[in-house]
Amino acid sequence: MAERSHIVSSFEQELDQLRSMVSQMGRIAASQVSLALAAITDHDQQAADKAIALDPEVDHLEREVEGLAIRLLALRSPMGADLREIVAALKITGDLERIGDYAASVAKRAMTVAAVEDGRISLSGLRTMARLVNENVHRMVEALETQDPNLALEVWHADQEIDEYYTTLFRGLVTYMIEDPRNIRACTELLFIAKNLERIGDHATNIVERVFYAVTGENMPALRPRGGKKPTSAHSHVSAPMQDGPTPDPHPELTQSDQEAAALEKPFPQATDKPA
Repeated sequence: MAERSHIVSSFEQELDQLRSMVSQMGRIAASQVSLALAAITDHDQQAADKAIALDPEVDHLEREVEGLAIRLLALRSPMGADLREIVAALKITGDLERIGDYAASVAKRAMTVAAVEDGRISLSGLRTMARLVNENVHRMVEALETQDPNLALEVWHADQEIDEYYTTLFRGLVTYMIEDPRNIRACTELLFIAKNLERIGDHATNIVERVFYAVTGENMPALRPRGGKKPTSAHSHVSAPMQDGPTPDPHPELTQSDQEAAALEKPFPQATDKPA
């Protein structure tokens, strides 16, 4: 009986270690997003450098979590809620790693457009979107650490506003480029930043879906109303040009924002997403 108690205690300690490592990874990734926000809003080079420097630490933690999770699955044969939590941890680390990568990319690009705000292009919409993403990521980390399914649902629903901001920003920046070709390079960089922020929001949504399932054993609703279908006038800074009618959707499996980003990359191949 004492031996069985020792085995159970050891398993709980390993689970606690797994939770601690995932939480630490989440906090570092959230810190990267905050630093990237500072790089955008304050043109803070030190914040940008720190966001980039933290990325290897997130990558290292991902490998450590994966190793421990695989060990627990192989040696402990977990069941029920324990099994769900371990499998969720494996998936969550992948999303956290991507959040770190996107935050580092935003930090790099933020400094390349530090001179944009000369009156021709407004960054207010991008800053608001970055703030919303930052808030959602930190709430995601809180849901992850507290295993709160209600907070997870709140984060899940809040991503819709981020999607709407992205679509409005996309159309506004395209309009800037149409009006003045001198804006093309800067607007292209800003569009990549906005897309990275939108993807950070999507990965935060993925994480809270895993949290919800691990805690409740149930999936969130299969469909959530997505932003991007129609821009909200309250968030518009520049009117987008009108089209004569709907065009066929060549990639129905992609979201509208994904299609727009893919379409933009083709005519401007010089602005690829490569490390600075």
